[in-house]
Amino acid sequence: MATDYDAPRRTEADELAGDSLEELKARRAEGATGEVDVDETDTAESYELPGADLSGEELTVRVVPEQDNEFTCGECFLVHHRSRFAVERDGLPICVDCAG
Repeated sequence: MATDYDAPRRTEADELAGDSLEELKARRAEGATGEVDVDETDTAESYELPGADLSGEELTVRVVPEQDNEFTCGECFLVHHRSRFAVERDGLPICVDCAG
């Protein structure tokens, strides 16, 4: 087959601009499938609803007493390391966050 090197070249944009609306719809339909990817492990049972009855559930947490290098903040009542100590107000230790 002979090639005409003097003919203007067609770009992809030119090809898309020249296609009819029906041809574009047909191309889109070819690439689309009716299947949806669904994760089988992602079911409605895995969702926690707010206000759900959790009275039958048991929570097991190991409680560790306050260590010698820790203190309980008198404002936020969180246990912090001694390096977080800022000031003492009314005889209670205050952490850096609450003092600032």
